[in-house]
Amino acid sequence: MIARVLIIAGSDSGGGAGIQADIKAVSALGGHAMTAITAITAQNTLGVDAVHPVPTEMVVAQMNAVLSDIGVDAVKIGMIGSAATAQAVAGELERLAGVPIVFDPVMVATSGSALADSDTIAAFTRLMCIATLTTPNLPELAALGGEDAVRAHGCALLVKGGHGTSDLLTDRLIAADGAETLWQDARIDTLHTHGTGCTLASGIATGLAQGMSLPDAIARARAYVRAALSCAPGLGQGHGPMGFPAERFS
Repeated sequence: MIARVLIIAGSDSGGGAGIQADIKAVSALGGHAMTAITAITAQNTLGVDAVHPVPTEMVVAQMNAVLSDIGVDAVKIGMIGSAATAQAVAGELERLAGVPIVFDPVMVATSGSALADSDTIAAFTRLMCIATLTTPNLPELAALGGEDAVRAHGCALLVKGGHGTSDLLTDRLIAADGAETLWQDARIDTLHTHGTGCTLASGIATGLAQGMSLPDAIARARAYVRAALSCAPGLGQGHGPMGFPAERFS
């Protein structure tokens, strides 16, 4: 059976990040994407103009609709919309035994626009407690209290190095047992990086849904993101969306 991935995240009207990027990544890697949309955003490559959170009960209804019928092999959580939704989503997912969960703690868009308030960020604690893997970039990791604070919740941690200043980009996986795995690559010189975090997390979730080990799922998802960055079409006046790699990754 095709791997079923439930994506709980916001929608990006510009098509570069959020639900739109998630569906592209899951599909490209051979999975079936299902969605529970947490917020509708009016955004483009220059920034976020407006955010309309979806009512918490509607987010939960979307989740229950697909879980009760289609089922799920992995979950990806992105932009959560509100503290109330974070708590409700955690409550629903706590009942899923053995399903890997990848949590991308989205706080700020690539353009710099805020996508989570302080109450929502505080509610991330419960999501990290149920996550298999949490995938913050460097500013997000600092906002969450650092490596020890994240790992105290029992999840594995993927520290993404894209916000670093070096030309050599380093991503570091710290497994739940403390074992570390490093990936290093030359930075791809492009402005068109919108959706990299969403795409990476969804790619990892797809690999876990397909039975891959966590390091192997990360390695494949990273390769997909790098290929997508390399073929970005150059749309928009700001941080544009990535492209569609010609290589087969599924």
